[in-house]
Parts: sequence; structure tokens; C-alpha cells
Amino acid sequence: MPDDDVTAPVPDVLGDGWTARTLRLRSDARGEAVATLVHLEPTGPAAPRRAVLYVHGFVDYFFQAHVGDAFAAHGYDFFALDLRDYGRSIRPGREPNFVTDLDAYSEELDAAVRLLRADHDELVVLGHSMGGLVTALWADARRGTEVIDALVLNSPWLDLRGSWVERVPVTWLVDVLGPFVPRLRVGALGQHYGAALHSGTGGEWDYDLAWKPRLGVPVRAGWLRTIRRGHARVARGLAVDCPVLVLSSGTSGPDDRWHDALVTTDSVLAVAHIAARAPLLGPDVTYVQVTGGAHDLALSPAPARDRYLDEVLGWLDARLPLASAGRG
Repeated sequence: MPDDDVTAPVPDVLGDGWTARTLRLRSDARGEAVATLVHLEPTGPAAPRRAVLYVHGFVDYFFQAHVGDAFAAHGYDFFALDLRDYGRSIRPGREPNFVTDLDAYSEELDAAVRLLRADHDELVVLGHSMGGLVTALWADARRGTEVIDALVLNSPWLDLRGSWVERVPVTWLVDVLGPFVPRLRVGALGQHYGAALHSGTGGEWDYDLAWKPRLGVPVRAGWLRTIRRGHARVARGLAVDCPVLVLSSGTSGPDDRWHDALVTTDSVLAVAHIAARAPLLGPDVTYVQVTGGAHDLALSPAPARDRYLDEVLGWLDARLPLASAGRG
């Protein structure tokens, strides 16, 4: 990516120590596109040699500052990517949270990784939910290039939760209709999990509801078609050639109603699907369940939140050369 396609760092909405850069992407049918690279500026005397790049899920953006703090305390340079049309990268005239080709996100992933590789010897990618699907497919497409050293997936969206009708006939229908009526509304994002998370409705977390809304988010035929095609690619088997850590909650909860375990179970995805498809990602996959974890394990109540971060950092310590050298 040429230097003029990356803006200089500016203060980020997360406050002190956080900056953001805009990555200018190729224009598409909807006009100019951008992504945003968020960074927790290092505070130590020497720049860290290893970095982590976080990628968010659907109707999401990076706001989990405590995750950055945990990685920084463990010797990592922490970055997060708001994909095109998500969070900080939403622009007028472009529908948020919408895409008809998951491979489109490869442009910003490649750009971010090139920037980080220029200054770091070791790089980890961490994807959550839809970001877990996107980064797994991207890593598979980049096998043999050694662009990343490890892939960590927090409750990756590897299959569609729902009834047989939703998983089979509806999938077939959107596959046929998606190219012709991509913006046809075929569903909506469930509201209960978001309400349980947000501080304004009794939850623990404060985030921008303009960037991560709870209500009125449509699921469109073209978008669901590309997600289901991504799921089918996983089902056929990938060959990600770096170590992969997959984590999920210990169990799933209902996704269609309010209940007391919304943030102590995965009430968005089916844990059984994650467990079944994790081994299909590549030859070196570790799967860990976090009892009491939410769909976004980083937003779980303690102690599950702490166990999630401990599992990730401990696994990286065991599997990556720089981390192992640092322990010695």
C-alpha cells in the first residue's frame, strides 16, 4: 500500500494512548471505501517485536480496550482493524455492515499486515465471530506465504445457527436470489444479546450504538449468501498452515428471547458447530471451551473473561518462538 493511501495517526475515540489511521482502499460499485487501523501506542523503552491484529464481528467494531491492554502488558504491539463499512470506517452513501464478497476484506487485511510486518518479527491475527470466518478464509488463501505466525479465533462463525429450514431451504433460496436482489431483507439481527452487553440496558460495556446498534439491523439476501458460501468453504476443509487456536463458550443459550444466561453462554452461535468445524481449519488446531463465556469471550463477566485472555496468551507463549524466547 503506497504511503499516500495511509493517513497519519490521529487520536482515537478510545482515548489516551490510542490512535487510528485510515487505509484508503480501491473504489467499488458503492464508491470510495476505507478501513481503519487502530493502535495502542507502546509505552516501554523499546518497541515490541511481536504484534497482534484484531478483527471484529458482524455489526461490530473494536472497542474492547481491555483486550489491547492485556496484550500490551504481555509484550505485544496491539492493533485492531475496523473493516470497510464497519465502525470507524462507515462513510456516507455506503450501507454499513454489508458485503457480497468476503474476499473483498482481503484488501484491508493485506494492507494492515504489510504495515505491521514492516516493523515486527512475529504477527498474530485474532478474529471474532464473522471476523473469525473472514480471517480463517483469508489465512487459508495466504497459506505458503508465512504472512502470519498464528491465528486465534474467538467464537468464530463457521456455520449458521438455526432450524433445518434456515440452514437448508433458506440457504438455497438466498443462493439463488442473492445475485439478483442482494438487498432483499430476509431477517434481522437479534436484539437480546446486545441489550445484555450494553451499559444503557443493564450490561457491563459502553460502546457506540451508532456503530454497534441493537435494533433495526437488517439481514440481506446478498450478505447472507456470501456468509453461507464462506461456511461451505469451511465445511469442505481449509488448510491454514500456521497454528490455530479456536475458543468458544462452554455451551449455547437461546438466541430468540431474553434469558439470564445471555452473557454466560453463546447466545448467538451454536457451540456444537464451532467444535465440529474447528478441526476443518487446518492441520494444527487447538480447541478450548471457556465455561461461563459470552459469545464475545472478551466481553464475558469475570472470571470467564480472565480465563479467555489467559488461555490465549498462554497458548501463544507455548507456540510462538519469540514468546518462548521471552520466557527463557
